[in-house]
Amino acid sequence: MFEPESPTTSGRSTPFHDFETDQQLEDNSTDSESGQCPVLSLYDLNFEKYPFMKPCPYDNDVQALDELEACDYTQRITYEMACAGQTKRRVRIYADGIYDLFHQGHARQLMQTKNLFPNVYLLVGVCSTELTLKMKGRTVMNGLERYEAVRHCRYVDEVVANAPWTLTDEFLNEHKIDFVAHDDIPYGGAGGVGDIYAHLKERGMFVATERTPGVSTSDIVARIVKDYDLFVRRNLARGYTAKELNVSFLSEKKFRLQNKMDELKDRGRRVKVDLQARWEAKSRDLIKAFLQAFGRERLFSIWRESKGKIMSTWGSNTSLAAESFFDSDQDDSEDEYMDAMSASDSVLEAARVHAAAAENANNLSRSSSSPEVGSGNF
Repeated sequence: MFEPESPTTSGRSTPFHDFETDQQLEDNSTDSESGQCPVLSLYDLNFEKYPFMKPCPYDNDVQALDELEACDYTQRITYEMACAGQTKRRVRIYADGIYDLFHQGHARQLMQTKNLFPNVYLLVGVCSTELTLKMKGRTVMNGLERYEAVRHCRYVDEVVANAPWTLTDEFLNEHKIDFVAHDDIPYGGAGGVGDIYAHLKERGMFVATERTPGVSTSDIVARIVKDYDLFVRRNLARGYTAKELNVSFLSEKKFRLQNKMDELKDRGRRVKVDLQARWEAKSRDLIKAFLQAFGRERLFSIWRESKGKIMSTWGSNTSLAAESFFDSDQDDSEDEYMDAMSASDSVLEAARVHAAAAENANNLSRSSSSPEVGSGNF
């Protein structure tokens, strides 16, 4: 557990952050007495109740001080010795940065550093909010949040809070640092210094790591700024006030109206999809009922039922002739059904011919029974 102190003249650093801001955040935190789920307070730094896994220590914790005391710094380690693994103690490597909005690029840099040599003890320095604001600009996370984010990274063995911007010999000796790891891009400092790691590169104490392209804190902030309206609307919908989001009264009303319009649009889309689903289900039911009422099998059944009535209107001979066609196969396919219809047309035609012949025969018999008319002389 650390106590807030100012950095010593040698560069020895301990955490220092805005406790007034922290207290405001703590007052707004949720406790178990409110009826909601209990949460681990951001400011509860006692991890003794976690027996299996704990975050790494700060540089002034007992565990870190014991590690520092056990290190024989008189045994200086060269780059070649470290690469070959020919060391009698752990290689102490220091990496520093801001680590604002801790992301995978930060984690990958620390992973590279941890794997530079066998048996590495990784110290990570995190600059304070005040120093960062002076040298680089405003941060999103306060000092304690950034310290704790790095402290919970699995590759880190020790966190040096309130780290200096420029590394002095006093700081290197106090922490018994063998090498400093950073990307190879020159990093400027105060007073027009071109590269704050130049003196370490000259002494062979600098090892380069690679940056992760496509991700940085600036990129993440740019994404938020690009979609500012969307994020403000989202947070307003989640219960944040306009004051907390630094939004004017008119802007708040505009964003809330947009949220309401989006909600109505979503509701309309859901209703449309629901109506469409119901219509499709109803259509399937109607098609099924139609097929059951007027499907192929049903039509054949109707035809067979009405066939007797049709036959009763024809003569006995015609009925017998037609019966031979229709009773041949009652379960014929659709093509056979059409053939039967053609056959019935032929029977009807034969019946008409037969009826005409009978009519002619009757006419002839009537003509033969009437008296003949002879020719007379005038």
